[in-house]
Amino acid sequence: MTSSTVEKSANHSRTLQLVQTAMFAALMMVGANISSFLIVGGVPITLQTFFAILAGLLLGKRHGAIAMIVYALIGLAGLPVFARFSGGVDTILSPTFGFIISFIFVAYIAGYIVEKYPKKVGFVVAALAGTAFNYLFGTNWMYAAYKLWFAAPDAFSYKMAWAWMAVPLPKDLLLAVLAGLFGYRLRPIIQKRKV
Repeated sequence: MTSSTVEKSANHSRTLQLVQTAMFAALMMVGANISSFLIVGGVPITLQTFFAILAGLLLGKRHGAIAMIVYALIGLAGLPVFARFSGGVDTILSPTFGFIISFIFVAYIAGYIVEKYPKKVGFVVAALAGTAFNYLFGTNWMYAAYKLWFAAPDAFSYKMAWAWMAVPLPKDLLLAVLAGLFGYRLRPIIQKRKV
């Protein structure tokens, strides 16, 4: 292999990674608004967790997390890419902004686990671990936001915040398992194309 061939291969690989990163940022934008007008307890029901998990499973921990950072920055810059076609810096104060932050870690966690355990079970476990982190981080942020700066009614409790999250949980668990299975089937194809 000549140095020119190696350089072309490296450039091709970098270009492909950039395209894949942009593609997953775009999928997050679509996933945010596919069903985001269905709202439970102030939390839009979306497909973002599914796409964040897939980003980690297919792109790896680093590029999956970068795709989620790109998505978050696009929304914070003001483009209406968050749920309910929202965007802008003021979104940081939203009770659901914790979920947006969590997507970065969801992709990283999912990618990290499948890099260590590249079997089918590892992919499903990675997807479920990402979903668990999404719920833990996002729900705790939401509870803190309602208590600290959103002036929730006195009756609002930690248990109530989790009760709201129980509604989308079955959907997200099912989608996590599907993401794990899809990721297991698709990752070898994506890895082949990088070569």
